This record gives sequence, C-alpha cells and structure tokens, in this order.
Amino acid sequence: MKSYIAAAVQMTSVPDRQKNLAQAEELIDLAVRQGAELVGLPENFSFMGEENDKLAQGEAIATETEEFIKTMAQRFQITILGGGFPVPVDSTGKVYNTALLIGSNGQELLRYHKVHLFDVNVPDGNTYQESSTVMAGDQLPPVYFSPELGNIGISVCYDVRFPELYRHLSHKGADVMFVPAAFTAFTGKDHWQVLLQARAIENTCYIIAPAQTGLHYARRQTHGHAMIVDPWGTIIADAGEQPGVAIADINPSRLEQVRRQMPSLQHRVF
Repeated sequence: MKSYIAAAVQMTSVPDRQKNLAQAEELIDLAVRQGAELVGLPENFSFMGEENDKLAQGEAIATETEEFIKTMAQRFQITILGGGFPVPVDSTGKVYNTALLIGSNGQELLRYHKVHLFDVNVPDGNTYQESSTVMAGDQLPPVYFSPELGNIGISVCYDVRFPELYRHLSHKGADVMFVPAAFTAFTGKDHWQVLLQARAIENTCYIIAPAQTGLHYARRQTHGHAMIVDPWGTIIADAGEQPGVAIADINPSRLEQVRRQMPSLQHRVF
C-alpha cells in the first residue's frame, strides 16, 4: 500500500439523473485535479426522488449508472465507488440498493447490496420505509485487496449503525472503509460524525464517507458533511454543507503507527 489522495464527493441529487450525472462528473473532475486516485460517490447519487419513480425508472437508472461509473474510472484512470443506486431484482418489483467499486480499467472490483434497510419514523415528522421498494442484501460486504490502495471495504449509509458489519470488514483485513450515505438532516446533526469516528477508532482504519446534502425533493433533506476520518478518529477532511469534495491523504505509515500504538484489534477476546 502506497500513500495516495482519496476524495469523498458531496452532492445534492434530484429526480433528474442527467443533472445528477453531470454534477457527479464535475465533482469527480475536481477531485482528480486535486490528485485523487480513489473517489467515492454518495448513496443515491444518480437518482434521488419518489419511490414510485425510482421503481419505474429502475432498469434505466441501473444501466446508465453502471456505465457512468465505468466510463469515469477509465477516463480519469482512478478507482471509483458508486455509493448506492437501484438495481432491479428479477420478478420481485423491488430493487437492490447497490454499491459498486470500479477499477481504473473499468473492471468491477466489488459489488454489495445494502443489508440494513432504513425503516424509521424520524422525530422531525418524516417516515422512511426503504423496505417498501428495496430488497435487503443477504451477504456481508466484501473486501477488495489492492497492493496500491490498501484493502478496501464497503458499506452503505444505515449500515454505519451496525458495528458488527465493520468488525467483519476489519477481520477480513480492511484498511479503508467506505460509508456512502444520504443521512437525514435530523439524525445527521447528532449521529453522523460520531458514528464515523467510532467505526474508524474501533477498527483502526480510514473511513471515507461521501454524502448527500441539502434539499432534494418533497421534504427530503440531508445532512452533508462528507468526510474522511483517520484511524485515530481524527477528521482530516469535511466538505461542510455545500456540494463539493472532501480530500485527504491515505497514509499507510499513519495506519501502521496507530495500530502499533493502539493494538486493540490484536486484543479481541470474542
């Protein structure tokens, strides 16, 4: 694993996927011009709209999104995570919330179907029932072993509240973990940062968390603050509340230093 620059993209996605993909391309270009070799896009980056529209357009969203990620990876010669987009599940009328990691030559490195679905009555008056249109994955997320970028694990949004998933990734050797999200504004203000820091600290790993921000459709509002957290839990990049990118160095010597000073992974009992 070498030292390199990573980017967590922050977007305000809408129901128009052409606008979303154009915005994503601009922000990927911005990240690459700052030296990024590993770029993460947030959950729902290619489409964020009403659930019925998502299902009606599911096939087109899935096809265009996957093609877009592969094109961007090859054009900019980078590794890209498409942090969550709908992929129809045969004859079920539902979709998988799918995260896809693509290498610089356009090849698929990892595919993960989100396992924890956001079925929550948020105290701000909004109700979310992700399971009404999304089928939960039934496999733990995989890890991609890269001699250059380190061992990369992936998750999606609500997963961050389930530490056992990240312990699995850690046990499989992950050095860098993605948490692409569309965190609600209400829960994000209290929980987003502290959960990301906890996942970084307890697994002594880098966390890269692309995010949605702002007002999207109807009353849907997201928290923003795409960030990168180092293995000590220090926030080394924060995109704030506007669309943009959080950029930071991923440094193997920092990873080794923290794991040497705080060897908690070696002290596990259970």
